[in-house]
Amino acid sequence: MLCLLFYEFFKIGLFAIGGGMVTIPFLFDLTKKYDWFTAQELTEMIAVSQSTPGPVGVNMATYAGFQTAGVIGGIVATFGLVLPSIVIVVMVSKLLKCWAKNACVCEIMSAIRPAVAALVLQAGVLLFQLSVTNYLAIIFVISLFLMIYFFQKSPIFYILLSAIMGILLQL
Repeated sequence: MLCLLFYEFFKIGLFAIGGGMVTIPFLFDLTKKYDWFTAQELTEMIAVSQSTPGPVGVNMATYAGFQTAGVIGGIVATFGLVLPSIVIVVMVSKLLKCWAKNACVCEIMSAIRPAVAALVLQAGVLLFQLSVTNYLAIIFVISLFLMIYFFQKSPIFYILLSAIMGILLQL
């Protein structure tokens, strides 16, 4: 079980280029492949990962690993997720000085950006589908989006407001 956990999170770490939110589509795939956690539990993992200090992807790997196999599972999943990044950063840093101004390398890096954007967008759509389940929730999401856009307060304010409104409205 631990080897499989390491392998799956190693793959996620290897291909989730662009940050923690990009891991979400990969984690949704795990809900279909294994009975480690459900899609609903994944949304809870995302909420916990967003509200705890540290990188979102690492927090999610730790939480998912813990849900699957306890403390050792959390350590194994986290190590599996970060190992590819460590290896790639070491390798790239050695090569970057030589190839940083190469036109082909610059084009490859530019080509990766839309893929990252698509993965983040897919994560947003999946979260929207799981989180917004009734008309009241839709109105709340739209209202919150407009408040964030027009009033630009601290993210902590919106997190607290969302928590309070979610409890009051039983969302």
